[in-house]
Amino acid sequence: MKFILPIMLLFIVQATNAQEQRNLKRGNLAAEGYDVVAYFGGEAKEGSSNFESTYNGAKYLFSSKANKDKFVSNPEMYAPQYGGWCAYAMGVDGSKVKIDPETYKILDNKLYLFYNFWGTNTLTSWNEKENDLKASADKYWGEIVK
Repeated sequence: MKFILPIMLLFIVQATNAQEQRNLKRGNLAAEGYDVVAYFGGEAKEGSSNFESTYNGAKYLFSSKANKDKFVSNPEMYAPQYGGWCAYAMGVDGSKVKIDPETYKILDNKLYLFYNFWGTNTLTSWNEKENDLKASADKYWGEIVK
């Protein structure tokens, strides 16, 4: 019995660390409240609190019940890569940089989000060296989520 509490605390700490690693804004919203399924249809669309789901401690909003249902059936497919942080910054040096939810790319059926403010669109830079940056981002992200 005395071992149960330390084990429970370990799981709570691990869950908290995983949540802190993701880019969650405005009340634990993933993708800044944008519908992650809509990206796969070629649209950056804000979600609605009428269609909400929770996955790994993050809230996801959707623009329709159909999109919410798609997400619920396969959340791993739709969840943004690198915890929702800017893919380009993750690839450069493992930085957790905010994103513009309207700047995205679907690559190999995965969602990547990018910083696009003040005249700097990192999606453009990502596209120039995508293979190298993706490999590097995968490595950095793997170290972050250990």
